[in-house]
Amino acid sequence: MQARMKNPATIIPAAQKPIMELMKAAHSGGLSQELAELIHLRVSQINGCSFCVDAGHKNLRKLGESDERIGLVVAWRETPYYTDAERAALELAECATRLADRADAVPDDVWDAAADHFDEQQLASILLIVATTNLFNRLNAPIRQIAGSW
Repeated sequence: MQARMKNPATIIPAAQKPIMELMKAAHSGGLSQELAELIHLRVSQINGCSFCVDAGHKNLRKLGESDERIGLVVAWRETPYYTDAERAALELAECATRLADRADAVPDDVWDAAADHFDEQQLASILLIVATTNLFNRLNAPIRQIAGSW
């Protein structure tokens, strides 16, 4: 397998710095690194971005996450490995990624559950991580960026 082209942010270097700054800002909102990476992994799974799924998996392993928590984030609703706060964040991340799946992109019950566990800055961080991950997924998936090619 071969990528169709280089990553667009490397072809247009002026894009790299603002994208990296956005990612840095997204991670500055008070969430744990582990939760940020779980969100990144789940959003990347939804979008079918093998490059980002691979990176998320590797980052979570480096952070010491268990095989169960990494491997089963795809089925987080049916497993006992996540806290209520993590579940709320993952559900918010899924809704914010699948905007067109329902008339109300993020239903009140989903928002309220997340707001029960996270303050406004943390909610902003979750949304920025989702948005940034979606940006990465939308750059990598169309060009078929090869998993592990970093």
